[in-house]
Amino acid sequence: MHFTKAAEKIGVSQPTLSQQIRALEDELHMPLFDRIGKKIALTEAGQMLLNNATVIMNTLQNTKDSIADLRHMHGGKIRVGIMPSDLDYRITQLVVDYHREFPKVKLMIIASIDILRQVLESEVDIGVGLNVPPTDRVVSIPLCNEEYVLTVSDKHPLAHRTSVDINELKDLPMIIYPEGFMGRNLVEGVVQKYGFRLHSILETSSATSIINLVRANLGATVQPYPLIRQMNDPELKTIRINGDAPSRSLSIIYRSDRYLSQAAKALIERIKEFFQSQSTL
Repeated sequence: MHFTKAAEKIGVSQPTLSQQIRALEDELHMPLFDRIGKKIALTEAGQMLLNNATVIMNTLQNTKDSIADLRHMHGGKIRVGIMPSDLDYRITQLVVDYHREFPKVKLMIIASIDILRQVLESEVDIGVGLNVPPTDRVVSIPLCNEEYVLTVSDKHPLAHRTSVDINELKDLPMIIYPEGFMGRNLVEGVVQKYGFRLHSILETSSATSIINLVRANLGATVQPYPLIRQMNDPELKTIRINGDAPSRSLSIIYRSDRYLSQAAKALIERIKEFFQSQSTL
């Protein structure tokens, strides 16, 4: 909605862009923008053109991608959005195995806490995150349901326990993500049903920092069991939470109008096998 900024972005002068817009309006015999002082807004015709042009450009890109896939077969690039904790601790072996099978495919693994937006805006090709219901724009493939566990140092007073009641989390010093992060919101949503909030003493957006601080016995944390199990760290102890334990449902998502190469489809199958094999508590 800004001609000067648009001109800079596409590398032409502002007068040239304005002339092209006027020529397009003359061709269509309809104004595409309402110009109110220094502000502009799409007219109904402009919005209609934008919607159809977006479909056309997506179709063109899908056509190019499908032809490139046919030409290069198992080559190309795949961008995958995944939650930071899973990227830091969990999917290394998946990436290693996939690369060995498809060495010509360039994988770009991007840590994200806003995976759905990145998928919708085509910043990533495939997202792996909290379950998203399928829509006319998004394909959603359920992966697994993962239970959260209390995680402590082997020196923590609760380290000898195999389970705790959810009410025992009240007033327990916690090291956890800041408010607004999916993992924090998910756990808080469950404990608030029991009339309390987590007693947060340290907060960090880094899963690595959380685990290091717990290992140093500064406090406890609540994390998905498969994530902690994957670390295979003898200094960490997992304690099951009885009753209404927090859990997360994961899914693979991608845009319904996006062309998926054979390599991308193979990656989706490997992701499904990988996460489903780890989901048992």
